[in-house]
Amino acid sequence: MHHIQLSNAAFEGRNSVYLLGDGDAAAPTTLVDTGVATPDVEAELRAALDARGVAFADVDRVLLTHWHHDHAGLAGAVQNESDAAVFVHEADADLVAQRGSAREDLRDAQEAALHDWGLPDDEREGLLAFNDEHSDLAGEPADVTELTDGDTVALGPFEAEVVHLPGHAAGLVAYAVEREGRREAFVGDAILPKYTPNVGGADVRVERPLARYLDSLERVQSLNLDRAWPGHRGPIFAPSERARDIAAHHEERTARVERAVTDLAPATAWEVSAELFGSLSGIHVLHGPGEAYAHLDHLAREGAVERTPDGYVPA
Repeated sequence: MHHIQLSNAAFEGRNSVYLLGDGDAAAPTTLVDTGVATPDVEAELRAALDARGVAFADVDRVLLTHWHHDHAGLAGAVQNESDAAVFVHEADADLVAQRGSAREDLRDAQEAALHDWGLPDDEREGLLAFNDEHSDLAGEPADVTELTDGDTVALGPFEAEVVHLPGHAAGLVAYAVEREGRREAFVGDAILPKYTPNVGGADVRVERPLARYLDSLERVQSLNLDRAWPGHRGPIFAPSERARDIAAHHEERTARVERAVTDLAPATAWEVSAELFGSLSGIHVLHGPGEAYAHLDHLAREGAVERTPDGYVPA
């Protein structure tokens, strides 16, 4: 396995892509994630593969952890040159394949969410314009093979088990493998070594996003992994501990959100976001209030706050 890091100026820092195999006919040459679809990142990926004796045309399989452009953007370009099979969870398949109105439906859902979260008109319009300006980061559509939880993908001498971990994205999966006597997984953005993955804004299609993500963190712990290979930065050597730390972080954030509602009532997700993160720009205008909404929604379902026409208030 080769760990390749690619530039990413639009999202959360350098992306991690993993090359399994090196063109040996005995095992399929596989990429886990691909990086974002920009000419510079495509050139970086080509150069990194070339250094290991692999070209796009040599890739047999692409395993995508989720649909986000910085993970799936170059899948179509790789497939166009190699006819590689591109695997993705069924919940994210339409976005990666760019089928029908999937992308337009996502934009409409984002616009509706921004209204719901109370963003001022200029912030909402600015974010939608930012997203439109960066729509090419999705890259070319790919013909995908859909996966579901519990499926396996043969990777030559070992198999990868598909583990559905929704929250950050509806179709986020890990690929768990037994390798060299260790249980490891390629986890995408389910857990990250430094950041806490965004919940709520990163995929507005996810219902009850915080509850689903907390369930996914519990499942990560149940996998008893020796090592996790995330979608950004380097490996995580204590994945269960990291998952517990992220869950504790969200517990603390939920308490902060509840205090913000008490102080600001009635409070919109946008106003709570300002209390949590201050001023925001670029894609974080989506992620910030989305994260606040995820916690407000969770508190409302638990009966700790109530939603009124003017915003959230203490229950």
